[in-house]
Amino acid sequence: MRDTSEKLHLNVVLRGSGHHEAAWKHSQAKPLQDLSLEYYAEIVRIAERGLFDAAFIADSYAIAGPARRLEPITLVSALAALTRHLGFIATVDTSYHEPYHVARKFASLDHISGGRSAWNVVTSSHSVAERFLAKEYPEPSVRYEIAGEFVEAVKLLWDSWEHEGDELDLSADEPFSRSKPREIRFDGQHLKLQGPLNVQRPPQGHPVIVQAGASNPGIELAARTADVVFCAQQTLAEAKRFYADVKSRMSRYGRQTKQLLVIPGLAPIVADTEAEAKEIEREFGALANERSLLAKLSEWFAVDLNDYDLDDPVPLDKAIPYRQLTSGITSRSAVYMEAARAEGMTLRQLAARSAAGHGHMTVTGSAIQVADRMESWFRERGADGFNLMPHLFPAGLEAFVAKVVPELQNRGLFREAYEGETLRDRLGLKHVENALKSRTEGGLA
Repeated sequence: MRDTSEKLHLNVVLRGSGHHEAAWKHSQAKPLQDLSLEYYAEIVRIAERGLFDAAFIADSYAIAGPARRLEPITLVSALAALTRHLGFIATVDTSYHEPYHVARKFASLDHISGGRSAWNVVTSSHSVAERFLAKEYPEPSVRYEIAGEFVEAVKLLWDSWEHEGDELDLSADEPFSRSKPREIRFDGQHLKLQGPLNVQRPPQGHPVIVQAGASNPGIELAARTADVVFCAQQTLAEAKRFYADVKSRMSRYGRQTKQLLVIPGLAPIVADTEAEAKEIEREFGALANERSLLAKLSEWFAVDLNDYDLDDPVPLDKAIPYRQLTSGITSRSAVYMEAARAEGMTLRQLAARSAAGHGHMTVTGSAIQVADRMESWFRERGADGFNLMPHLFPAGLEAFVAKVVPELQNRGLFREAYEGETLRDRLGLKHVENALKSRTEGGLA
């Protein structure tokens, strides 16, 4: 069990009209506004009023689900100017970018936001991206090898400036001479580069590193490089196993367990009473297209489910084991397969689960019931916080902030005011010191 003084963390995951697949059909949805800055500004201001740590922006090149996607760095740069405390987690993959560009973008964002930026590291999840990009889509094992080198190279670029502050010396030949960058070299198996970066060291030292893969290579990458891991579990037992697993691997890399936060997704529907919340759940379920959901499950399982009756058991014997999949999110396939096996689900039941939470924990009830679930996961070390995935924006987030946040505060589980200046401060993570300060050569020119 935890020390009673520890607080959990909350992020909100932005997604179109909401995280329920049928959100866009709801009478309160604003599906025609999901490309406007004003729409997302309203959402992040609600999150900041609720004292959330950060807003999380996922990304994909595939045209699937809510196909209209604003590019994350562009969006969060605008939103950072409209907020004072909220952090921003932007997703940028390591398969179709270059380390120099990523290091420069996040260093710039960290300066613009006053130290409130985070990079969600993904290896890209859909081979359909090949259709839009010239680069070959690597095998999963190679993608994670590249990702490990990529993160290492980006951190090296951030450290190519020794000092973070600006110091003018008017007697010198050029400005910022004390903070002059140093030449660096990275020579990996997959990636090679020379620096330095042309943006001064970020205010946080390094922007917060988030890792969202839950496959075995993904867990290993998180244990080695990440500050936060975004994961998907549906039961407390699964969450505790994952939490213990990723934390246990950190010692291999000379890291302490407190240097990594485990923050799973949570898809809540909250109302004044459980009955009211269940009615909202039924309302959204009635709006969902179950056959469309089956098509998505077919992708996860790599088997065509469209010829099955919705009340048939999930045909696990036909599904390709997720460990053999070479594309798609294999860890999410595992979540669905294990849930279907453990609960003996029909395709209709699994489709409903998928529509509501996309493989993440779902909870429907009063503020007390939602807080009870969150507290049990937090107290029993299944989570250090939650990535909130409201069924409907902005109404679902408004309800959570108005009802659940005060309940968490009353239990001493959540902050009552922002403290610290940077996202690292609020997450309880230390400022990253420059790893190159103590080196003399070691690859430095």
